[in-house]
Amino acid sequence: MAFVGWKKQNCLPERTLGVVTANAFGVDETPYILCKYFMPDEPTPPPPPVSDSPQSTGLPSNIAAALACIPLIGGIVFYYLEKNDQFVRFYAMQSIILGGLYLLCWIVYSILFGILSPIPAIGFFFGIILTVTWALIRVAVVVLWIIATVKAFTRVRWDIPYIGPIARKQVGES
Repeated sequence: MAFVGWKKQNCLPERTLGVVTANAFGVDETPYILCKYFMPDEPTPPPPPVSDSPQSTGLPSNIAAALACIPLIGGIVFYYLEKNDQFVRFYAMQSIILGGLYLLCWIVYSILFGILSPIPAIGFFFGIILTVTWALIRVAVVVLWIIATVKAFTRVRWDIPYIGPIARKQVGES
């Protein structure tokens, strides 16, 4: 991409033919290259799929695994739909376990909040502590979900801490 501009000493002209072209106002109209870096013509090809086994869903492994990372629902759907691809089943099992733990934490939070927050003098403080704890748990689950989805989409097998080894045992991997 070249632009027409005033002649500057720190810019190199695109072509130097020894002829300086000036318009009627005396402005040099020699084109200059503003950037020495060019984009490649073709992008690099995507990496090969993780497994060559036939997929039950008809989706590529990375897309099916990324969709399986949706906590609980995506995991259950893809765990039962995908029978052959261990990569997708692993991420689906991680999703089921993460979603189940999230649901369990929500139930415990609701029970504790219902019992402790109505206490007259200190219930307000219990409510604040429980609400902050619940907010931190929700943020942690969202961060783990985003990381797992990105890793699955890029065809990297990533274990969620403490959940990944359990999922490997359930799927039958070592």
